[in-house]
Amino acid sequence: MRTKRLAPLLAAAGLLTTLPLLSATRAAAAPADYGPQQPSWHRCSAEQPASYECATVKVPLDYQRPRGRTIDLAISRIKSPDPARRHGVMLLNPGGPGGSGLDLPLMMDEAMPKEVRERYDLIGFDPRGVGASSPISCGLTDAEQSIDRPYRPETFPSDVAWARTVADKCREKAGAVLPYITTRNTARDMDAIRSALGERKISYVGYSYGTYLGAVYTQMFPSRTDRFVLDSGVDPQRLWRGMLQVWATEAEPAFARWTRWTAEHDAEYRLGATPEAVAAVFWGLVARADRDPIEFQGTKVTGDDIRSARALFFYPREAAPFVSALKAAAEGTPPPAGLAVPDLKKTLRGAEPASDNGTAVFWSVVCGDTGSWPRDPGQYARDAARDKARYPLYGDFASNIKPCAFWQRPAEAATPMKTRANVLTVQNEWDSQTPLVSGQGLHRSLKGSRMVLAAGGEGHGVYLADPRSCANAPVNSYLATGRLPARDVTCRTPQDANRQRGALTSPLPVPAGPLRF
Repeated sequence: MRTKRLAPLLAAAGLLTTLPLLSATRAAAAPADYGPQQPSWHRCSAEQPASYECATVKVPLDYQRPRGRTIDLAISRIKSPDPARRHGVMLLNPGGPGGSGLDLPLMMDEAMPKEVRERYDLIGFDPRGVGASSPISCGLTDAEQSIDRPYRPETFPSDVAWARTVADKCREKAGAVLPYITTRNTARDMDAIRSALGERKISYVGYSYGTYLGAVYTQMFPSRTDRFVLDSGVDPQRLWRGMLQVWATEAEPAFARWTRWTAEHDAEYRLGATPEAVAAVFWGLVARADRDPIEFQGTKVTGDDIRSARALFFYPREAAPFVSALKAAAEGTPPPAGLAVPDLKKTLRGAEPASDNGTAVFWSVVCGDTGSWPRDPGQYARDAARDKARYPLYGDFASNIKPCAFWQRPAEAATPMKTRANVLTVQNEWDSQTPLVSGQGLHRSLKGSRMVLAAGGEGHGVYLADPRSCANAPVNSYLATGRLPARDVTCRTPQDANRQRGALTSPLPVPAGPLRF
């Protein structure tokens, strides 16, 4: 997803608030009460508004040993502009795992309508291990951070070596911390923030991975849960290997939709007048690039590179010009005039990573939340070969071996979704990172939840990500009043709203990249 940062990551320097320590019994229970502490707020930066304040709190690294080592949590806020209409605090999370949320109050302050904005103090935070919150690193190179590894029998040993190397480097560099960088502990941190702010409950807007974090909070701290919006849902039943594999299964209907749309626009893109013809051109390019990489935008493009762009096919208006220009490059002819072609490197790999902090947290959570990852490398080889045949666009990438095969066993079991949660889930129909079936799975898991589905909506992230989305109105109503819709809502976003992602002007940091939910 797109990221537009309005501020650098800012942390409080030397202004620490220490939370009272809990007994081990209290730490394991929910809800907890961390005492009547208040953060020492200060202006985050002279370059930012004075209303944007930062602070730091300390929390236990291991909540089972609350008198042991502590870590920092960097938090931020912008207070309600109308104290008379203030309802409470709203915590914000942009996704990940590994996404920074410290500057989210700035973005939501800009994007929220007045009737919602005035009811909340907006609270941002970097989750444990991320950004300014006692960040972790595995010392990974840029190449080691790449998750897109196609399966081939001849290269599988090197894939195994990569997965083992990542796990070993993380264990060597951050092994004392990794077992505690989990969703359950981040949920505990959210409750510690609630207590530090002196609030009885919290409201919450979480995108992508933030939906699972929010769902876990509702189960661990149900009496502390107020108005929760879970946008672009992670299915708790797919943790976490299944969330990678759903990228493959759901890329296939998205690809079929793209072939239909592109055939209807053959005069513009020259890729075929029928869906079958469009698909044949695409797979012909993949086969050609496997034999002889195609020179395109200064890069040699292989067939695996083309397939790894699977998320692009959820956006027909972007995928069609990309494939059309690639076809022209393969043929040595000029592309059709007027094509807006996405940048290849950003399409395939996202922004170049400045550090491995986000990747380190990603693997800590994805490997540490659940013990369901296979330990036998051969299982991954068999699954990847099978899924390459079943889901040719991305199946082998999704099922190939990951560092979790060599990770240490989780400290806790995954959170069962048994407690009623009167929350609002939100979903676009065509979402590449948390596809519709995943959002529906989250909705089913949370008894008492309601779902707002933007039929025809494209993109990862719905609420305020496009100001014209039909989903904004029911979400605004819920956040302003606390009343859930009487039943699930399906609306339709106008077709002209599904413009290219780069054309959208939302300030929100709907996270993107190959390692982000």
